[in-house]
Amino acid sequence: MKAAAVNPLRLQFFRPTTRLLRNVIMNVFDRDINFDALFKLSQISSSTQRHLKNVYSSLAVCMFVSAAGAYVHVVTRLFQGGLLSALGSLALMMWLAMTPHSPQTEKKRLGILAGFAFLTGLGLGPTLDFVIAVNPSLVVTAFLGTSVIFVCFTLSALYAQRRSYLFLGGTLMSGLSLLCVLSLVNLFMGSVMVFKMHMYLGLIVMCGFVLFDTQLIIEKAENGDKDYVWHCVDLFLDFITIFRKLMVILAMNDKDKRKEKK
Repeated sequence: MKAAAVNPLRLQFFRPTTRLLRNVIMNVFDRDINFDALFKLSQISSSTQRHLKNVYSSLAVCMFVSAAGAYVHVVTRLFQGGLLSALGSLALMMWLAMTPHSPQTEKKRLGILAGFAFLTGLGLGPTLDFVIAVNPSLVVTAFLGTSVIFVCFTLSALYAQRRSYLFLGGTLMSGLSLLCVLSLVNLFMGSVMVFKMHMYLGLIVMCGFVLFDTQLIIEKAENGDKDYVWHCVDLFLDFITIFRKLMVILAMNDKDKRKEKK
């Protein structure tokens, strides 16, 4: 069988097309990517950016301290998380709120913040016990999921137009009121369906609070409020609440799947 003859007109068409494609690929790989422009927040002043660095640095420390509190409950059993730890963390948060922000009280307030974070982590103990009894790997999955959710919503708030998410305040407070009502109603009903609805709705509301609180912190800082310790408390509570709800949701879904398999 003879080989098919190559059409010269077809060759004339493909040669410039191939050359153009090669040039485009070379331009893509030769281009320098400006990562500084990617992380540039032009709508936020430099002083507010420094304030945000302090906020997120304090938040990272709070994560480590709260993890230590959770470790103390789950592993050592020296302290039991529950009502006492919740009351203790509430008392420390009130003490922190009543202590004025100043250079003289900064170390004291950071110490109070660390104690608050430790007791909050200790208070996660009962939830961690429940999730570990179902599937220990769900704790890591919930933490990674919470981190991804928090980072994504934080970046959305930082790169969005200023004050664009502050309108969510009224809606989110209404959502919190609805969650409180659902909790009270379910005390008498004991419905699993209502409890699941409370968990999912609470997760959505807290994701909205990450957007709202981040932009509210930026506006407060732009207006002169540089209390990074208290601003850290807002974001820390958002993260812990999302983590707690995501752990419970994953544990309930895992239990339901096991029941279906049986």
